[in-house]
Amino acid sequence: MKFDTIITGGTVVSAERTVKADVAIAGERIAAVGKGLARSGEAAGARIVDAAGKYVLPGAIDVHVHLEMPFCGTVSSDDYDSGTRAAARGGVTTVLDFVIPHRDESLASAVDRWHAKAEGKACVDYGFHVCITNPARHIPEIPALIASGIPTVKEFMIYASQGWQADDAAIFRALEVTREHGGMLLVHAESAGVLDALIERYHNPADMKKYGARLHTMTRPNFVEAEAIQRAITWAEATGGRLYIVHMSTGQGTDIVAAARRRGVDVLAETCAQYLVLDDSLFGRKDGHLYATCPQLKKPADQERLWRGLARGEVSVISTDTCSFTREQKAMWQGDWTKIPMGMPGLETLLPVVYTHGVLGARMSIKEMVAKLSTNPAKIMGLYPRKGIIQPGSDADIAIIEPEHRVKVDYRRMETNTDWNPFQGWSLAGFAEKTFSRGQLVVDGYRFVGRNGWGKYQKRGTPGRP
Repeated sequence: MKFDTIITGGTVVSAERTVKADVAIAGERIAAVGKGLARSGEAAGARIVDAAGKYVLPGAIDVHVHLEMPFCGTVSSDDYDSGTRAAARGGVTTVLDFVIPHRDESLASAVDRWHAKAEGKACVDYGFHVCITNPARHIPEIPALIASGIPTVKEFMIYASQGWQADDAAIFRALEVTREHGGMLLVHAESAGVLDALIERYHNPADMKKYGARLHTMTRPNFVEAEAIQRAITWAEATGGRLYIVHMSTGQGTDIVAAARRRGVDVLAETCAQYLVLDDSLFGRKDGHLYATCPQLKKPADQERLWRGLARGEVSVISTDTCSFTREQKAMWQGDWTKIPMGMPGLETLLPVVYTHGVLGARMSIKEMVAKLSTNPAKIMGLYPRKGIIQPGSDADIAIIEPEHRVKVDYRRMETNTDWNPFQGWSLAGFAEKTFSRGQLVVDGYRFVGRNGWGKYQKRGTPGRP
């Protein structure tokens, strides 16, 4: 087999080990990993990439993004063009987006709409989860969806006003159906009744003038998430279905997931980079409304518990929940926190934030980072071993990072389509010096050099375990 590219002299990182080795690419796949590959007979004419002193990582997989998503009366500002360019620059080589059907629309029709959004635009590989917005119609369609290569569906425990909210019966039924057909249910866990009551309590001119964006955190105390996680776990335990808690933000939620896993409940959890490094004091700033997400940023104590949960294996994945909005879009709130388009950009900074504050911050090893950003997501979401590991036969999705090279975050120099960034001015290591997507060089010298349409849709298999 003739090699097209050989990455030489780097430290190749997996979830289990680090090793000094060369990586050979032939076509879109990894052909060999070993020493001296540049001197082999298959190397004649190959492009040689010197990675001495650098880490060679499997491309990160962000399993939780929202691109070009209609939400809060507007549409998120990163589409499959800017969003996947940002992903590539951050060393992310696969993204999983959320298809959101209209209530009177079939799951298959909604998937077709999302394919149209991505076709010809995506610069790295992508796949879909599908949300259940009309349980009576959509739950019977889940088996066909799983058979088509989309094994993950999502239900929201909030958003009645959007028409997305699933009650306990819908969660119970979806867990049963996904269990029977080899799928997995993703749940946005917040307690709608109490949350709505708290919003109603403070939704008056006097309190909005007094507290401003701080009402976003005042109306979402930790028990709003924790109670919902406990309830979803109850239905998972009763049905034997596989449950995945998305964007977990609280220490209490982490405790509940950890206890359930110890007693054998099939539940997994992700957190997001922002919950590990940002806290709710930001809502007191003049521009605090920019940081509104759902669930919102929590306390430093929650950050500490989430980091411990990652170290102990209680939290399996780090994602972003990328949902980008410009300053103009965020300004739609006009002092009413219930009207803030909720979400932040994050694809471009996922790996740098986790590497800088996790690995360089001595909270996790480089191997543990690869597990949380690449290998676990690939296994859990049915992409492994095609994705998530550097080994012969796997897709040549590779990020090369310089261990100590830092870049100052500046939205004006980023691929992300926003005029602000939650990490503006931060000095972060871990941006990709080079990124390969299925063997194609898409980032070189920290600059995007790829092309639209290179990214391929990824059918997925049965969800596995980390």
